[in-house]
Amino acid sequence: MTAPDTKTQDAPMPPAPAGVHDETQPRLTGDALRDRIRQLPSSERYLFQLFSRIEDGDLTVVNPAGEVFQFGTPGTSVPLCLQIHTPGTYDRIFAFGTLGFCEAYMDGWWDEKNDNLVELIGLFYRTKVYSTARDRFTLGLFLKVITQRLKTVPTRIQNSYKNVQHHYDLGNDFYQRFLDPTMTYSCGYQLQETDSLEQMQRQKYELICRKLALKPGETLVDIGCGWGGMLIYAAENYGVSGTGITLSTEQAKLAEERIAERGLSDRIQIRISDYREFTGQFDKFVSIGMFEHVGKGSFATFMEKAKELLKPDGVGMLHTIVTQSNERNGAWVDKYIFPGGYAPQLHELTQELWAVRMPIAHCENLKPHYAETLKRWAENFSANWDEIQQLGDMYGDRFYRMWYLYLQSFEASFRYGGLHVYQLLFYKGKQWKMDVPLQVSLK
Repeated sequence: MTAPDTKTQDAPMPPAPAGVHDETQPRLTGDALRDRIRQLPSSERYLFQLFSRIEDGDLTVVNPAGEVFQFGTPGTSVPLCLQIHTPGTYDRIFAFGTLGFCEAYMDGWWDEKNDNLVELIGLFYRTKVYSTARDRFTLGLFLKVITQRLKTVPTRIQNSYKNVQHHYDLGNDFYQRFLDPTMTYSCGYQLQETDSLEQMQRQKYELICRKLALKPGETLVDIGCGWGGMLIYAAENYGVSGTGITLSTEQAKLAEERIAERGLSDRIQIRISDYREFTGQFDKFVSIGMFEHVGKGSFATFMEKAKELLKPDGVGMLHTIVTQSNERNGAWVDKYIFPGGYAPQLHELTQELWAVRMPIAHCENLKPHYAETLKRWAENFSANWDEIQQLGDMYGDRFYRMWYLYLQSFEASFRYGGLHVYQLLFYKGKQWKMDVPLQVSLK
């Protein structure tokens, strides 16, 4: 079995037969389209009025009755077909915006004909459809968001543990089915289009090692170390020793096994701890893909801890997702994917680093590299779905649709939307030491 046939699964409301329109059905365009939209019920009319904003794009929409609506201009982009199986989809989107849109997909109420969610969501980003729906305020959406936020306030240590367990303790077997052999769950670094996922991740680690100017015998602390990939690479290729900090018991267990298999247990330690409770001093500091989980109220605390963990004249690297949007996580992502998450804006990072007197030596944006990383994760996830299903009852069709939407929507946001990923290199001390060269070229 491959990925589930999501177009024919049961839904709380009955879909149209087969959910596929007759290709000979005439498409409503121009005046006929506008006239028909005016006749629609309010929630359906609202959605189609959003789609009417599309000019540079090619979107066909098929409603549960089999009517075909054409938006945009055919031939101006990848042709997309949104098939709405369930009439309740309209009310759900009208009441809850993008949260309702995503939940409706999870329940099988709509599909893109070719499962091309990246380009569909990308079209919504480019034409402001997404932001318009996201910014629409409703009482129902407000109550849902507030309820979720009260459950996942990230500044308390016990909530941080719960938030991490929600996503990262799904099981090592699950993550092994779509990550590369380094077990790296963060943005890779692509040099060639033909680079494998493993090559991209090793190139990312090499890039960071060069920026940090790691030397044999130095000590490295990794906050949010995942399965230990960064520390393993640095120990094997640069001769350092180090400590990794994680809140995930599942990650810590596998990381320790992988470290032992490589004979590195005497040089690399893994600690299950909140970063705020960890102490020590190290030559170099790194944190990859963890800062998004600390919460706005803890930005200053994190930077202060980074400074505390560095020896005098130490060097640190922060690798984190950054957003251009005032919406830091999104209601759907906050509820289902990363509860308690809060993507920073770039100026917030620079301000907090300056506040603790750790100047920035280098800043690089890896935005397109993350889009390519997510593309490969989604391909692996779909290709290995049969194996994932065998891991337990929780991995059903709704889980598949949730994770497929997560991977595809994040790829779309890095490719077309307002998500970026930055590497900020900073140092502790009054001046940048000349014996810490910045060698970043991998070509």
